Amino acid sequence: MDIIWAKINPGEVYIGSNNRTILFGDIGPRHENKIEYSFEISSTPVKKEVAHKLLSSSEYQIASESEWELALKQKMLIGDFEIEELGDKVRNSYWEKYCDGRTFIDNNWIMKIGRKWNSGVPEIIYLDKDQEVNFVRIVRRGKHEFIDNNSRLPKSSNRRRLILEELVICFFIGIVPSFMWAYFNASKNYILEGWLNLVFGGFFIGFFTIIFWRPSTKTFQNIEK
Repeated sequence: MDIIWAKINPGEVYIGSNNRTILFGDIGPRHENKIEYSFEISSTPVKKEVAHKLLSSSEYQIASESEWELALKQKMLIGDFEIEELGDKVRNSYWEKYCDGRTFIDNNWIMKIGRKWNSGVPEIIYLDKDQEVNFVRIVRRGKHEFIDNNSRLPKSSNRRRLILEELVICFFIGIVPSFMWAYFNASKNYILEGWLNLVFGGFFIGFFTIIFWRPSTKTFQNIEK
C-alpha cells in the first residue's frame, strides 16, 4: 500500500467539550492545543497490518487526536467508511493532558479515541479497551521531540466549585419550588411535618436536571509554557 503523505503546518485546535450534561455532554474539559511543529500525516487511514511494519521504526507514530484535528482543519484528511484508531487513550476526562500536540494516555485509561467516517464525514467515537479496528492514522514528526513544559491542563477540576454549583442549582431549581408548591397546594401542616421530604425531593429534582442542563464549564486556552 502506497501512503500519500500530507504536510501539516503549525496551528491551534480545540479538543474536548465544555458541556457536562448526560444527554449532550462529552469528554472535557474543552482546551486549546498549540502545535508549533510541522509534520506529515497519511491522508487516508492506514490498514493496521501495514501500519505495524511502519511503527517498528521510530520515524512513524500513530497520530494524536490534536494532530488529527489540525490536519482535518487544514482539509488534508480523506476517509470513506473506515473506523480508525488514534493514539490517545482516556478514562473520562483530559485532565493533566499536555496541550502541545503529543498523544495523551491516561494512567487508568479505559477507552481509545477514534474516528468513524461516513461518506467522507468523520465523527468522534470511543473504542472499548479490547475493541479492535482495522485502521489507524500515521504521522511523521521528523526531528521534533516533545519536552516537559507547563502547557498542561490542571490535575483535576475545581471540585469545591462544582459541589457549590450543584448545591445552588438544587436549592433554586429543586428545593425552593418544592416548598412553594407545598405552600400553595398542600395542607397547612404539611410543610412543618414533611419538610424533610420536600428537601430530599427538591434535591433529587435539582440534581436530575443534569441530564439535560448545566452551565458550561471553563474552556482552557492560551495555556502558558
